[in-house]
Amino acid sequence: MRMSLFKTVVGFTLLSGMTLNAAERPNLLFVYTDDQRYDAFSTVQKEQGDKGRFPWFKTPHLDRLAAEGVRFRNAFVVNSLCSPSRAVNLSGRYNHLNGIASNFRDFPVDNVTHASLLRAAGYTTAYIGKWHMGNQKARPNFDYAASYIGHSHYFDSTFVVQGKPVETKGWIDDVATDYAIDFMEKQKGAKKPWMMVLGFKTPHGPFDPPKRAQDRFKGAEAKVVPNCTVPPPYDARVQEKVARLKLGETMPTNLNYLRCVSAMDECLGRLMAALDENNLRENTVVIYTSDNGFYQGEHGLGDKRSAYEESLRVPFVVRYPALGKAAQGRVCDQMVLNLDLVRSMLDFAGVEAPQEIQGRSWKPLLTKEVADWRSSWFYEYFAEAQRGSRVPDIKAVRTDTAKLITYTDHAEWTELFDLAADPYEINNLYNDSAHAGLRTEMERELARLSSETGYVVPAYTDRPFWWNLPGGANWVPDKTPRLLLGFEEGSPRDVSGNKNMGRLKGVEVVKGRNGKKAFQFDGKSYIDVPKSESIDPSMKALTIEVVAKIDKQSGVLVAHGGASLGYCMAVKDGHALFSVVTGKQPVTIKTKKPQSGWIQLKGILTTGQQVELFVNGRRVGIKKTSGLINKNPNNSVQIGADTGSPVMKQDVGGFSGLIESVRIYSGEKR
Repeated sequence: MRMSLFKTVVGFTLLSGMTLNAAERPNLLFVYTDDQRYDAFSTVQKEQGDKGRFPWFKTPHLDRLAAEGVRFRNAFVVNSLCSPSRAVNLSGRYNHLNGIASNFRDFPVDNVTHASLLRAAGYTTAYIGKWHMGNQKARPNFDYAASYIGHSHYFDSTFVVQGKPVETKGWIDDVATDYAIDFMEKQKGAKKPWMMVLGFKTPHGPFDPPKRAQDRFKGAEAKVVPNCTVPPPYDARVQEKVARLKLGETMPTNLNYLRCVSAMDECLGRLMAALDENNLRENTVVIYTSDNGFYQGEHGLGDKRSAYEESLRVPFVVRYPALGKAAQGRVCDQMVLNLDLVRSMLDFAGVEAPQEIQGRSWKPLLTKEVADWRSSWFYEYFAEAQRGSRVPDIKAVRTDTAKLITYTDHAEWTELFDLAADPYEINNLYNDSAHAGLRTEMERELARLSSETGYVVPAYTDRPFWWNLPGGANWVPDKTPRLLLGFEEGSPRDVSGNKNMGRLKGVEVVKGRNGKKAFQFDGKSYIDVPKSESIDPSMKALTIEVVAKIDKQSGVLVAHGGASLGYCMAVKDGHALFSVVTGKQPVTIKTKKPQSGWIQLKGILTTGQQVELFVNGRRVGIKKTSGLINKNPNNSVQIGADTGSPVMKQDVGGFSGLIESVRIYSGEKR
């Protein structure tokens, strides 16, 4: 059905695109950054005056673009996350409809997009720079592409140019700008108009500015704002962090984040100069924005995703000189969305949008206010399996003066803010009887917009490990010992208090190091610890610590589970190994060098679904898993052997040597 719709749309667009001739149709240049908050922009800092957080920050070229065009003060994204926001930009449809609800999926190549519609209408289409849809290689419906896979890295990246890998030198956004300028120069004299998307990596982590910007703003700090000490309701970890904060008038900020924006601003300046030099300025619509906002300590947060202003609000500037003075140096306060991009681009090209495209063209707003413009809009977010993130599913509605934020299955977290009186979103009015009327009004509006947009939770969500656990996003591992198998008063016992001592099968107690005692294993002996709730590894982070004396031979130190799920720590030919099996997919970390003598090994399965191995306190490896262990294995924990279904595929066998202690913790014990 999607394909037949695509064909119908293409046929229709070829006809409707003829409503403007080639000379009348402008070129379209869409430039967007990654994670740039709305006020990482010196024009905004100047406008905010004493309330600006970064008054020392400068973006002269973005300032020039705003002075020559229209700046939208109230621009928002309908899902504040990289890939979902990019999918909305391309499709003009909400994420519950367009196939992307997380950062881990390829964009469906049969989606109708601004590229497919404009290409069918006679535009030459190009995509330069960051795409970031999973690890997708295709750039569907773009005639020319000079892009890269995933996030790549800030320096000396591999670009894929027209399907072929090209090794580049230098800062990634400088390189992308070079490709963009080269494309524009090659369009001189062409009879067809062009549309180009330029995606900058800036200022996404790891925040590596080029050399020219590495010392900018040295020593500068951000002004403290009132909501720095007002944590969200859904993350107990942030609440604990905020409770410990002691703030003055300023606070340290991520200067490299802002240095990256400053360096990117110079790329924007080069791009604008190239438009001038190639006589493309007058007939090119330049659209500048970001895929989402970014916290810098507000609500105790970094990152984005949630529905507070710093996350969902983005810079947004449009310059089109052909519109004349009415669209120069103008500021518009009416609310626009990334959902509006497709309809707006089509409007400039004289192409009628298919009915399925959502949003609204903001082209009329460039020269005047529109009386019947939107007064509310719908926000959505779907909890995804991203390390460190604890943001649950969100449905929200924002109006010109208020906001209602709801969290699926957690009515107690609902938030209602009067933005006119409380722009920092400090005072939650949801349970305040004095604002019952506002609550009712906002709940009705949320229900209306939810229905109008066709909201559903899509099947293509990628859920985090804590989904459906008791407490949900507020679930915190207790980091308590579950088994501490060692010696107390000379006798072997579990000193964790959980009575998980187990049975010794041929194991002897002998003298160890420094007057301590140890268990001696001969390759056939082992300790069997029966299954119990206290050592259940399911749906939680886990830490395994073993102190042992090893040599260049093989043997299992501790194992729980089997080929379908579980964990195992072992030694093979002197190399320490830690293996975790989730979803029948084993992930193993092995030390590069063989180990010998007394050694402390620690394996961690993290809340972020990664496996880590430490040797004597130093991490030697980290790998991603497919999830957490989803249930308590039926078999026992074995120390010194793995006699059931083996966790490791390697032929390891029983351990020969000394083990001083075995510790199993719930949570990440570092």
